[in-house]
Amino acid sequence: MARGFATIEWRGDSVRLIDQTLLPAEYRLIDIRTIPEMCEAIRVLRVRGAPAIGCAAAYALALLAHQSRGSAVPELIAQLEVAAEDLAATRPTAVNLFWAIDRMMRVVRGREWASGVELAERLVVEAQAVFDEDNRACREMGAHGAALLPDPCNVLTHCNAGGLATSGYGTAVGVIRAAHEAGRKVHAWVDETRPLLQGARLTAWELQQLGIPATLICDNMAGHVMSLGKVDAVVVGADRIAANGDTANKIGTQSVAVLAEYYGVPFYVAAPVSTIDPAIPSGQEIPIEQRDLSEITSPRRVRFAPELDGSLGAYNPAFDVTPAHLIGAIITERGVLRPPYGKAITELFAGR
Repeated sequence: MARGFATIEWRGDSVRLIDQTLLPAEYRLIDIRTIPEMCEAIRVLRVRGAPAIGCAAAYALALLAHQSRGSAVPELIAQLEVAAEDLAATRPTAVNLFWAIDRMMRVVRGREWASGVELAERLVVEAQAVFDEDNRACREMGAHGAALLPDPCNVLTHCNAGGLATSGYGTAVGVIRAAHEAGRKVHAWVDETRPLLQGARLTAWELQQLGIPATLICDNMAGHVMSLGKVDAVVVGADRIAANGDTANKIGTQSVAVLAEYYGVPFYVAAPVSTIDPAIPSGQEIPIEQRDLSEITSPRRVRFAPELDGSLGAYNPAFDVTPAHLIGAIITERGVLRPPYGKAITELFAGR
């Protein structure tokens, strides 16, 4: 039913999303028609993944402009400024969200607009460019990353960095996908990814849709399968990469990187250049989103823990930071970056 799914789709009068909170039990498309609806969708993870929420935010601003195109230009710009702030407040860690919003607002502020219609048309074009460029970048990084994998290859991945997290092709899963499409023998180990189970619910579902052999494991099994020599490489995505190569990704990624270092398994990060934040010197400065404690105590409304009280608390950071020295390579659409990452990232942006 869902083969060839579209993670995000511009409909003119709406932005269509897959409600990822319902997968894999239910495949439901939802139409977002307002900024508050898109903010809610991003906040509760109906749409998630750094590149995907960047695309979604860009489309949301274009949608607002399209709906309000009959307004006077100053009024429309004021609406867009408020909407940009609201969208930026939804999730703090993924830099692609802020990158996409800033890109759209640079268009808004970049010149004098003759009419709201002219501005709206230009923003629709820009949002579509954000989407198209992400799709192209994912395919390019997939090709670069696939070249790093042996054939045959058992790849472990954590969380969901596939089509559901991007415009449709994937970053880390895009690497696995590109190897598979090239006719290479590739098998994926899929970490379940607690507490929200994005690996079990989303990555396993995607790989099944794509016909790529995969095995689902609990997060605490990763070290065991590595110790048995059953993992040839680890490939994960990223939500923000600092100037020194430190990488924020879904909570649990750092543990996987430490295990990979111990067992001598190459650990790779796949992410578009837009995920690199050269303004952040190191991972210590990356803001880490703290999420509702019920995600741990009562996942999917099933109570797993006692009621929290004065003697029992909980802690639910959505991301952790993998130090650059544990990362063997950062795969981007512009090629593979190698240590020292400070130098590689500086040269990457200078060449841009």
